[in-house]
Amino acid sequence: MEKNLYKLNQIPIGSFAKVKGLNSKGPIRRRMLDLGLIHDTIVKPVEKSPAGDPIAYEIRGAVIALRSEEASQIFVELIE
Repeated sequence: MEKNLYKLNQIPIGSFAKVKGLNSKGPIRRRMLDLGLIHDTIVKPVEKSPAGDPIAYEIRGAVIALRSEEASQIFVELIE
């Protein structure tokens, strides 16, 4: 992975990021791919739940909640 990559759960709310890789296997990886989290997909953290986990992300026009555990396996590049 590149040096300027972050885990998706580290991206501030309202920022934009581009997916650069997944570090998961099996059914979790399949779910991420099915949600559209493929290379160069734009993702925007929209809102945190009151407890802070999960976080809602806008992915390809849909809003999807991911737990921090899942989001930490998605590597992204911040878009300025």
